[in-house]
Amino acid sequence: MNENTDIIIVEQLTKKFGNFTAVDHISFRVHRGEIFGFLGANGAGKTTAMKILCGLSLPTSGGGTVNGYDLCREQEKIKRHIGYMSQKFSLYADLKVWENIRLFGGIYGLSGKRIQQKSDEMLRYLNMTDLRDELVGDLPLGWKQKLAFSIALIHEPAIVFLDEPTGGVDPETRRLFWDLICETAEAGTTIFVTTHYMDEAEYCDRVSIMVDGVIADLDTPAALKQRHQAADMDAVFRKLAYQAKRE
Repeated sequence: MNENTDIIIVEQLTKKFGNFTAVDHISFRVHRGEIFGFLGANGAGKTTAMKILCGLSLPTSGGGTVNGYDLCREQEKIKRHIGYMSQKFSLYADLKVWENIRLFGGIYGLSGKRIQQKSDEMLRYLNMTDLRDELVGDLPLGWKQKLAFSIALIHEPAIVFLDEPTGGVDPETRRLFWDLICETAEAGTTIFVTTHYMDEAEYCDRVSIMVDGVIADLDTPAALKQRHQAADMDAVFRKLAYQAKRE
């Protein structure tokens, strides 16, 4: 793969907090248009690494690029050219649906006319046109989730980071949300996702698993299951996470 087909390039990325090395010389690439699963138990270093990739934290050493922008020198450009959705969905509960869309569209630098156009398209696509004046706090969790994901894509980023996007929702809502993720990836957007649900790792094109600050393995779900002689991704994860030395 060359740099035109790799949207994320990470080389020897390291992050230390005093004497503690949270991320320890990791190197990997994410291909354009793929769904890339970034897994790891609590304390493995995945959240720290993800913050660096989103332009929210500087590495101690090493480096790389996200969509061509340098992790060390172009953090503001990275933040403007990615989408991001957290487990908390990041929406304002006391604002109406259309007000949230307008707010985040403005944050991402879209014009008023473009925000209106994207808002109409989004609400039609989500079948939420009749809910535009509803307070976001009154929406069911599944609707909030879909809305937050669509708002993260409002400025048409080449890559969107999803940080445990299905936490706290029921299995059917999770499945429907993954249908939306897969549709988005098929349309050409790269998906970088962390999840605690190992069944969701099966949807990913490739998966990396972090243990004690390093990437313990990275491959397709099928190849990982074969290599570790595991029936499913949960068994792969448990086998690798069992090697952890950190508390």
